[in-house]
Amino acid sequence: MSAKPLPLTRVATVAQRLAVLLASGVSPRSVWSYLEVDVDPDAVPECLARFGERTRDDLEGGAWRGLAAAWMIATAAGAPLAPALRDYAASLRALVAAQRASRVALSGPVATARLVMALPIVGVLFGVALGFDTLATLFTTVPGGACLLAGVALLVLAHRWNRRLVAAARPREATPGLECDLLAIAVGGGASFERALRTVTTAADRWGLVLRMERLDEVLALSTRAGVPAAELLRSEAAESRSEAAALAHERAAALSVTLMIPLGVCVLPAFMLLGVAPLVISVVSATIAGF
Repeated sequence: MSAKPLPLTRVATVAQRLAVLLASGVSPRSVWSYLEVDVDPDAVPECLARFGERTRDDLEGGAWRGLAAAWMIATAAGAPLAPALRDYAASLRALVAAQRASRVALSGPVATARLVMALPIVGVLFGVALGFDTLATLFTTVPGGACLLAGVALLVLAHRWNRRLVAAARPREATPGLECDLLAIAVGGGASFERALRTVTTAADRWGLVLRMERLDEVLALSTRAGVPAAELLRSEAAESRSEAAALAHERAAALSVTLMIPLGVCVLPAFMLLGVAPLVISVVSATIAGF
C-alpha cells in the first residue's frame, strides 16, 4: 500500500507545471486550461487562496496562500512569472523532501509507541491463557473494577500524550523563507526596495501570511552596503531558512524516540501492571481465600 501523499506535494506540482508551461510560451490566462485545476484566469490569487481555505491541513493551506501571494506579486511587479514560480516550486519541493525524511525518522518511534500501547491488552490475554479469569476479575470485582478504570484512564492519557509529542515533532511552518522568496520576485521586476517591500507587505496582509520582515531589512541593508543585487542574496537567505527548517525537523524526529519513553514509563507500564498483573494477583488471592 502506498504512503499517503505529503500535504505540500500537490501545491509544488501545480507551481512546477505552471512554471514549465509559462516558460514554454503559454500565456498566463490560458495556462490554467491545460491543468486540472479549477481557477478563474481573472482571479487567480483569489482562487488559489480558496484552495488553502478548503484544505484541513495547515501546511497545505499556507502553501496555497503563498502561491497566491507569489502570483500576485509577480503580476504587480511585472516580474517574469515562470522563474518566480519555478523558485517557489523548488522551495516547496525542498520542504516536501524534509517532510519525507521527517516521516521516515518518525515512523520508528511511532510504531514503537503503538506496539507498547498494546502491552496491557497482551497482559490481560496472557492471564486468560494461564487459566486465570482476569476478565471476570476486572469486570465483576471492586478491586478489579478500580484497576480497570485506572488502567484505561492511563492508556487514554498515554495515547493523547503520544499524539501531542508526535504532532510537536512534525514540521509546522509551510513556507520558511517565504518572505525572502516573495521579495526576490518583487525586486526581480525592477521595483525599488521600498516599493517591493510595500508589495510584499500588501500581499502578506491580503492572504494572511506571517512574514519575518526584520530578516528582509537585514538582507537589504547588506545588499546596499556591498552593492550587489538583492535578488540573489534573498534567494540565498530563503535557501538557508529552508535548510534550517529541515535540520530542525530532523532534530525533532530524533528527539521523539527519547521523549516517547516518558509516556511509556509514566502511563503505559503502570497501566500494564493494573490491567495485566494486578488481576492475576487478585485472582490468586481470591482463589487462596476461597480454598480456606
